[in-house]
Amino acid sequence: MLNNPAARKVAAVIIDPPAKLLVRMKVSPDAVTLTGTIGGSLSMLILIPQGEFIWAFVLGVFFGMSDLLDGTMARMTGKSGPWGNFLDATLDRITDGAVFAALVLWGMNEENYWIVGGALLALVSGQVVSYSKARAEAVGATANVGIAERAERLILTGIAILLTGFGVPYVLAIALWIIGIAGVVTVFQRMIEVRRQFRSAT
Repeated sequence: MLNNPAARKVAAVIIDPPAKLLVRMKVSPDAVTLTGTIGGSLSMLILIPQGEFIWAFVLGVFFGMSDLLDGTMARMTGKSGPWGNFLDATLDRITDGAVFAALVLWGMNEENYWIVGGALLALVSGQVVSYSKARAEAVGATANVGIAERAERLILTGIAILLTGFGVPYVLAIALWIIGIAGVVTVFQRMIEVRRQFRSAT
């Protein structure tokens, strides 16, 4: 998630102390992953449809830290491996789905169909972005390209949710449509990249 070396250093300063504490308490990385997924998903599905955007943002950030904690703990304990990667990637799809499903519910409550349409597009395109990468790797290719990786999508969504909580109009609908369209573009970028790899191999 953090590909920039400077960002990784900053994250390490924040994440390493609680990760070491949890390791000493004998909490497993998998437990942190599951807790983050359940807590984050329930927070979104309960708070966002009620319009509690600021609290949704705060709890989203809190539970989202598990995405960094579990990997750090796995490295500290020597338990990083295929199972952890599989579990993390699978549960990430649940969290992502909960965020955008909650926004769909809020949009329906408000009869704001720009929100509903944007959230649905962001939800579907985001899932296909992740699936396209997994399928590419399954057939022996790579698909590490695209303008809308998961981190960028969630950061933009989080900022839009927070600004909406402070009463800034239109920002959420605009952000959702940008995320959704960027997701569609990313899917096509990955399809083109995988096709290019197979063509160059023949």
